[in-house]
Amino acid sequence: MSKTALFETIDRPRRLPDEVAAAINAAIESGKLRPGDRLPTEAALSETFGVARTVVREAISLLRYDGVVDSRRGVGAFITDTGTRSAFRISPSCFEKRKQIIQLLQLRTGVQAGASALAAENRSDAQLEEITAQFSEMERTDALGPDKALEARVDAELLFYRKITEASANEYYVEVTGMIEKNIQENLRSAFLKNAAASEFGPHILDEHRAVLEAIKNGDAEKARQAARSRFERAAERLAAREDFA
Repeated sequence: MSKTALFETIDRPRRLPDEVAAAINAAIESGKLRPGDRLPTEAALSETFGVARTVVREAISLLRYDGVVDSRRGVGAFITDTGTRSAFRISPSCFEKRKQIIQLLQLRTGVQAGASALAAENRSDAQLEEITAQFSEMERTDALGPDKALEARVDAELLFYRKITEASANEYYVEVTGMIEKNIQENLRSAFLKNAAASEFGPHILDEHRAVLEAIKNGDAEKARQAARSRFERAAERLAAREDFA
């Protein structure tokens, strides 16, 4: 038996409120819950899912801001008609997470600029091949669009810059970049994905990443620094300028 057959891919754990919201959405999609139906009480849902009532409350809040349920004070939460739902709504908690993402992008601007400059000077041919292959994966998933390949596209980009940072031959850049990515994956992934779907797809976005790659290929440290800095500054500016960002 080959080593690759011994193990299966590990799914990323989601936050409990996301899990509860996903379960309620699944019940709606399967027809177990229909428009106009009232959800069980917080206490009942808490017991059913085996989670705290605060978890249920946040899950319902997520569903409400996605237009899936309508809460009526003193009465309960009801499933809305699909025709009246908003296609894209963001909860107040998500606004706060977006502020955190902007701060991380601002931090990463300097870190990635420095790492990219060093990668242009220090990368090996093998590392360049890996970086180039990862950019090709970004292109492939980007072409599929956010409806089909959102998570794959986001993960491809994170890995693209991780490989660039590793090619810098500076373990401290690797450590800081790893910390930023861990924060995104564990605490901000949902908001990060929503922002990527809204403003981080398309040829003009790929061109920002391509400029970093080309500078590293050419061994031009200063151009790599400038391209990486421009890439993350623009990403932060796009997020801050979005109309649904507060």
